Amino acid sequence: MAVNTSHEYDSVIAVCKSLFLKKTKDYGTAWRILRPASITDQIFIKAQRIRTLEEKKVSKVGENITSEYIGIVNYCVIAMLQLDLTENEPNEMEVDLVENLFDKRVNETKELMFAKNHDYGEAWRDMRISSLTDLILMKILRVKQIEDNLGQTIASEGVKANYQDMLNYAVFALIKLGVN
Repeated sequence: MAVNTSHEYDSVIAVCKSLFLKKTKDYGTAWRILRPASITDQIFIKAQRIRTLEEKKVSKVGENITSEYIGIVNYCVIAMLQLDLTENEPNEMEVDLVENLFDKRVNETKELMFAKNHDYGEAWRDMRISSLTDLILMKILRVKQIEDNLGQTIASEGVKANYQDMLNYAVFALIKLGVN
């Protein structure tokens, strides 16, 4: 099953990356201006919208759950990039560099997913999509608390690990939604 998971994961990431790079060509790297808390709030908005759509079953805006999960994947990558980039680095970055950085963060996150899948036996396949949404919302609340504590934790994973988990949960949801 792991080979199938790898292929499914890569297919979902290809969809997310394609949109990310198209938006980078359209808008540049305007996201560089965002502070970490603002990125966390963007992910929160998307996850909360998914939860609302899951509960109300009606969208008045036109974007669906799938597009919101794609947004979560891409904002998680942005968050991880912003954690690594310094204020001294330029706000405007070349598309090729952004693509390489995107790939690096996603590959690290995919490796984490395989390590956790080994231990959990791909339990996500038996989960409801709504549970994945709730897990993302919980991780967002954790990140907000860590941010409010100025990044200090006593016994918890840091912010990056939470972004990686959110990215993986969003990819799992997209796989379950049939995105490829």
